[in-house]
Amino acid sequence: MLPQQGQVWKACGDPKAKPSYLIDKNLESAVKFIVRKFPAVETRNNNQQLAQLQKEKSEILKNLALYYFTFVDVMEFKDHVCELLNTIDVCQVFFDITVNFDLTKNYLDLIITYTTLMILLSRIEERKAIIGLYNYAHEMTHGASDREYPRLGQMIVDYENPLKKMMEEFVPHSKSLSDALISLQMVYPRRNLSADQWRNAQLLSLISAPSTMLNPAQSDTMPCEYLSLDAMEKWIIFGFILCHGILNTDATALNLWKLALQSSSCLSLFRDEVFHIHKAAEDLFVNIRGYNKRINDIRECKEAAVSHAGSMHRERRKFLRSALKELATVLSDQPGLLGPKALFVFMALSFARDEIIWLLRHADNMPKKSADDFIDKHIAELIFYMEELRAHVRKYGPVMQRYYVQYLSGFDAVVLNELVQNLSVCPEDESIIMSSFVNTMTSLSVKQVEDGEVFDFRGMRLDWFRLQAYTSVSKASLGLADHRELGKMMNTIIFHTKMVDSLVEMLVETSDLSIFCFYSRAFEKMFQQCLELPSQSRYSIAFPLLCTHFMSCTHELCPEERHHIGDRSLSLCNMFLDEMAKQARNLITDICTEQCTLSDQLLPKHCAKTISQAVNKKSKKQTGKKGEPEREKPGVESMRKNRLVVTKSIVGMTMYNQATQEIAKPSELLTSVRAYMTVLQSIENYVQIDITRVFNNVLLQQTQHLDSHGEPTITSLYTNWYLETLLRQVSNGHIAYFPAMKAFVNLPTENELTFNAEEYSDISEMRSLSELLGPYGMKFLSESLMWHISSQVAELKKLVVENVDVLTQMRTSFDKPDQMAALFKRLSSVDSVLKRMTIIGVILSFRSLAQEALRDVLSYHIPFLVSSIEDFKDHIPRETDMKVAMNVYELSSAAGLPCEIDPALVVALSSQKSENISPEEEYKIACLLMVFVAVSLPTLASNVMSQYSPAIEGHCNNIHCLAKAINQIAAALFTIHKGSIEDRLKEFLALASSSLLKIGQETDKTTTRNRESVYLLLDMIVQESPFLTMDLLESCFPYVLLRNAYHAVYKQSVTSSA
Repeated sequence: MLPQQGQVWKACGDPKAKPSYLIDKNLESAVKFIVRKFPAVETRNNNQQLAQLQKEKSEILKNLALYYFTFVDVMEFKDHVCELLNTIDVCQVFFDITVNFDLTKNYLDLIITYTTLMILLSRIEERKAIIGLYNYAHEMTHGASDREYPRLGQMIVDYENPLKKMMEEFVPHSKSLSDALISLQMVYPRRNLSADQWRNAQLLSLISAPSTMLNPAQSDTMPCEYLSLDAMEKWIIFGFILCHGILNTDATALNLWKLALQSSSCLSLFRDEVFHIHKAAEDLFVNIRGYNKRINDIRECKEAAVSHAGSMHRERRKFLRSALKELATVLSDQPGLLGPKALFVFMALSFARDEIIWLLRHADNMPKKSADDFIDKHIAELIFYMEELRAHVRKYGPVMQRYYVQYLSGFDAVVLNELVQNLSVCPEDESIIMSSFVNTMTSLSVKQVEDGEVFDFRGMRLDWFRLQAYTSVSKASLGLADHRELGKMMNTIIFHTKMVDSLVEMLVETSDLSIFCFYSRAFEKMFQQCLELPSQSRYSIAFPLLCTHFMSCTHELCPEERHHIGDRSLSLCNMFLDEMAKQARNLITDICTEQCTLSDQLLPKHCAKTISQAVNKKSKKQTGKKGEPEREKPGVESMRKNRLVVTKSIVGMTMYNQATQEIAKPSELLTSVRAYMTVLQSIENYVQIDITRVFNNVLLQQTQHLDSHGEPTITSLYTNWYLETLLRQVSNGHIAYFPAMKAFVNLPTENELTFNAEEYSDISEMRSLSELLGPYGMKFLSESLMWHISSQVAELKKLVVENVDVLTQMRTSFDKPDQMAALFKRLSSVDSVLKRMTIIGVILSFRSLAQEALRDVLSYHIPFLVSSIEDFKDHIPRETDMKVAMNVYELSSAAGLPCEIDPALVVALSSQKSENISPEEEYKIACLLMVFVAVSLPTLASNVMSQYSPAIEGHCNNIHCLAKAINQIAAALFTIHKGSIEDRLKEFLALASSSLLKIGQETDKTTTRNRESVYLLLDMIVQESPFLTMDLLESCFPYVLLRNAYHAVYKQSVTSSA
């Protein structure tokens, strides 16, 4: 009935398909007269208005017969429904969706079909004109009205407002209808949960409880689990409108009613025709006395639906995408689970189908507060997973048949037999039907599946439907209301039989999306959105597959639709496939065009301008206009734009602020980068991209000073920060290097620093820095540090040149105390020399930390290679040529290994050779620099900050770093000038020892306040040096003085602490 009624409604609503008699100008006055007088028939005294009708009466009878008798069919259907409903009331039939499912479902479906038909009938505006025209033509032809006309005409008049009329009709049916509806309290609220509740319950997940994965999915209400939510909402909305009195007396009914009103704004009447529930319900209740509360309920629910329904359904779709994906993935790997978990599959399909249909229905019929809730760009993914599950069911149907044939014969038959045996009363007819059920199931075997036998349990299911009717009437000997377990068991058995013989029908019942046939514009829009979104375009095949659903919306009693819907299905499918092919073609064409353009750029004709520009640049001729853009050279297109995004992300994570000199700690950045990589790594699960290689390339760029686009990298940012911020504050006296902690630490000062140096320079941070920068980045850091050292050495050489005569004399007079004292007074810039050497020592100490961290990191990643390099370095023969040795040292330094001679420092200082000074003079300046430092050491004793602290194993003014500076600078300078490092350091030790011994004879306490602390420098220099020994120190400086000095500083430290 519905397709036929829908055809009439569509035809009358379409000007092109509307019967010509309704728009014929010659019949216009006749039609208006008939409609005005309807349902009365007045053929006399109206000959002038009906004259044209007289001429065309035979054609009208012929062409309007289909429409007229469709309305007659509706009337007859209405008569049968009313008769059946009266019979049901007389028999006092028991309805409970959880017990007699088929009976209750069909009863509620019947009422909804009846209601829908009457609403659709009232929406056909030309109904009076069509019926009246036909009847007048009939009377003019046969001399009397059609025999059905009086009743039909009255029905049309009565049902002008169909729901109002039906509310009056259903007063005697309220008890049966309300009982059936209230039985949904165990089903509908459970189906209408939020996505968070589904997620917390791990709904549809096969892997949430691995131990129960093979257990069959069971429920006391098996067919209710995949019952359409849309159907239930129709039952509730229309049902409680028809028996509205129960809303005032039953709280359960009111809760169901309000929950349904909050979930949707409109219901589907038939295909794309919708019913706006809130307005209709309010209009019906507004004229009923005492219904103010119900009207307020409707208004509140409408507001809730407008505000929250969209987001609630959006979150459901989001959950279902992941749930169906998991389900499809697990079942594709283990199709045997389709047996025990078949219920999950049909539940998943039903849930997804309901959400898609809800979105389709509401997208154009919802007062949108949030339009985003009604535009789902990921709908293709959900449809795709539905199609994947459908494909699994079709492909592995025999697997499911084997499982459920054994289930029916081995378990269901036994349980049902026991239930029947335990019945206290079982009439003969019911007993025969029950026994036939048991016998049918017992006779099943797996061999029937293997032999390809066609199963048909339709007779068994029909018998159960009859049995529900027999046992649900009030006077039944065997009342199903008293034997609920029997009903629930039979509902489960019926589901199991469908798994054997009706899988295709089950797929249609739970996942049919043929409604898209009637939403062509929305369907095509979704497809275009899918193609436009790269992450969704892979699911675009879902749309052509969806076109195969269309034929399931046709009905065998309305065959005229099949051809039209079939054509629409085919045309849409072809259009989708064409668009997908065009998309692929366009991409390939673009690639080809780009390659042709690149090849063209490499032709000889394009190089002339470049050559011309180069020649003019050499001759300094200005050519071309100033504003002319520079021509792109071949190769620019090879820059990876996609990597730029990743690169900028990594650099951005350093959070470097040039104004405040703030930067992220290396360990924090490393953690962020690893998290970034972990997330991006998951992309490989969906797309064939080697993310690891992409990241290796990106991070390799970050080990250089600038990336491929000329932008700063993390290497340049961190190098700049450590040099300009941390080490500069060390020079300013705000930070000290603590050898005991192997870290730089803030000193208590008036102006507190904005950062904690220890948090950026301890072992873990330096290792993190090494992980990020890698050997290349750490080499750049070392080179930058060495550049600063070379600047300090250049200044030191200038100071030596200023004092060259005095230093030359002092070099040969170290055994003449009086002369040395006189010469020392003539020296200038002594403090500057010591300060610059201390700065060099600090930088070298920082580099030592960085090198140690690099060695630790590389030892973790490439232990065998590092151990080989270490072995190679440790076994260089002493007689090896220095160039060869320096090559080995360079390799070792790149791996973070400490070397006797620092190759980076040698390279940095080598670049300082002046053209105006001879090599001999350079060598002399280097020797005198060591003399200058040696004779200046005693002045440190007068500095308050020169006190040695055993706790940090150093001095707060960083003079302990002099030991590293003296050894490293001497080794580098005398390697460059091919002098003897060992001899020069011996000379330095002799001069330093002599100078320091002199302050032991001083009586001025200010001059000697930290004498013992400065003595310890000699021990540190020897300990740091690979060229000096303690025996040599003993010959220059009595060890007893060192021992006493250590004793004194430790004693002083304890006293200070106390």
